[in-house]
Amino acid sequence: MTSGSTVRGDLIATPLGPMLALVDQQGALLRLDFLPDERPCPQPWQGFAWRQDAAALAPVAAQLAEYFAGRRRHFDLALAPHGTAYQHLAWSYLRQVPYGTTLSYAELAARLPHRTSARAIGRANALNPIAIVVPCHRIIGADGSLTGYAGGLARKQALLQLEGVPTPGSQGLLL
Repeated sequence: MTSGSTVRGDLIATPLGPMLALVDQQGALLRLDFLPDERPCPQPWQGFAWRQDAAALAPVAAQLAEYFAGRRRHFDLALAPHGTAYQHLAWSYLRQVPYGTTLSYAELAARLPHRTSARAIGRANALNPIAIVVPCHRIIGADGSLTGYAGGLARKQALLQLEGVPTPGSQGLLL
């Protein structure tokens, strides 16, 4: 499937705002994005023309609801993100960062088979097309600070708090 192909999608309500989920014809998750605040979902989204199909996205919606309710720590979804070979490798290592833990960009970079830079990991992280399921929110700065998150730092902090990770200024962000 190429960017520009019509895929199936749906808006999924979460405690942190609506997300758009897109799946291919086989039901594999292509994208999962928080929508920009107070703006309608554009058509196409990130290069994909999509048609609404809530039934096709029901497994994604159900697993997200379980995650936000604190009943799911691992996702069992077929994934088909678009990216380079390096990005796919980085994202596969991101998926191995356990629920309720964080790593720095440098620590994640050191785990890859071919040592890479924290900046390269940061770039792959920034381009992660599947939020939450590929848990880029679990990657933090070397000094423990929350850095960059496409969904916004408040959402990153809330996701980490949901998973029981203490973060600076996390009081009052309960979901």
